[in-house]
Amino acid sequence: MNRRTILVLGAGYGGLTTVVNLQKQLGVNDADIVLVNKNDYHYETTWLHEAAAGTIDASKVRYDISNVVNRSKVSFVKATVQQINVQEKKVITSDGDMTYDYLVIGLGFEGETFGIPGLDKYALSLANLHAARGVREHIEYQFASWSLDDEKDDSKLTFIVGGAGFTGIEFLGELGNRVPTLCKEFNVPQEKVRILCVEAAPMVLPGFDPELVEYAVAQLNKKGIEFSIGTPIVEATPDGVKIKVAEDEFEFVKAKTVVWAAGIRGNHLIETSGIENNRARVRVEKDMRAPGFDEVFVVGDCAFLINEEAGRPYPPTAQIAMQQTVVVAKNIVHLINGEETIEFIPELKGSVCSLGHDDAIGDALGRKFKGKSASALKKIIDNRALYLIGGPSLVAKKGKFKLI
Repeated sequence: MNRRTILVLGAGYGGLTTVVNLQKQLGVNDADIVLVNKNDYHYETTWLHEAAAGTIDASKVRYDISNVVNRSKVSFVKATVQQINVQEKKVITSDGDMTYDYLVIGLGFEGETFGIPGLDKYALSLANLHAARGVREHIEYQFASWSLDDEKDDSKLTFIVGGAGFTGIEFLGELGNRVPTLCKEFNVPQEKVRILCVEAAPMVLPGFDPELVEYAVAQLNKKGIEFSIGTPIVEATPDGVKIKVAEDEFEFVKAKTVVWAAGIRGNHLIETSGIENNRARVRVEKDMRAPGFDEVFVVGDCAFLINEEAGRPYPPTAQIAMQQTVVVAKNIVHLINGEETIEFIPELKGSVCSLGHDDAIGDALGRKFKGKSASALKKIIDNRALYLIGGPSLVAKKGKFKLI
């Protein structure tokens, strides 16, 4: 077997788990596995809402890549990917040019503002660990600033969250839990705080069981969270957002904090790579290869597959990304050995959406869950993801053990 170079871009769920699976299946002399990532750590994307709200420390969300890769089999390069050229089989990085025999693109998502004026400039996001930390610091600053402000500008205590999908709802749950602590710390009357979720779609958590959605909204309402559904944000400014409340009728909500959680797209480097794409996401073949490029695989947020039964793409979840990587690793080994690739068939095990550390809703294992049982299930899922990447030692270091 000729020695090949396998280049993996990105150490998110897709990229890092691909490497972990490859290092289990290939010997030291079988291939050169090269992982490129701009940070020397991986962060749990599905925990960013907690770091942003401040209910867990940002250090809890991350762990060093060196702790989970086999350094006798994997070369890690800390560098920023600057350009992908699949025609020439070359990747340009801040550490120099790299070539490959097989390429895995797992560069993750970027925020999608849909061209709404001002969002890119004035809204905060949960796009990565640094962004989440920035949201936390910004929120704490608003409480501190209001407390020191003689004129008491209440817009400093108004928090707008754009989007009532998974990310928005999970962040709202954590923020609702954090507010009483912040009020006590900064001597702020809790009735002064306003948290408003604005959603353009006509529903919260589209695709989720209506009974569970009703429960989620009721629980968040108890935490003082308001919802404005079917009212898209049409503009963001330094002083708040303009929302459309009816045909030709608009309302301006004053707020010093806007967190945008309503849209994602693939990494912009996909758009100039030479691979056919839509919003920087690649409609991959059934074996996870990019159309027209047999040596290129795409995983995670940069890839999409159509659910033939539902007639729409599978959601870009960590669950699906980690399943994809098992097949991608197997298919690369198959190609090295001159064997046929296999098809990726998602195994949807359900979904669990947290409403804070002690509450959640879930539709999994053929059952509906809500409250503490759903919250415990969510933590088990989080711990399982850690186990699949780093085994028992990583779970011991970073796992969530307070199940209720």
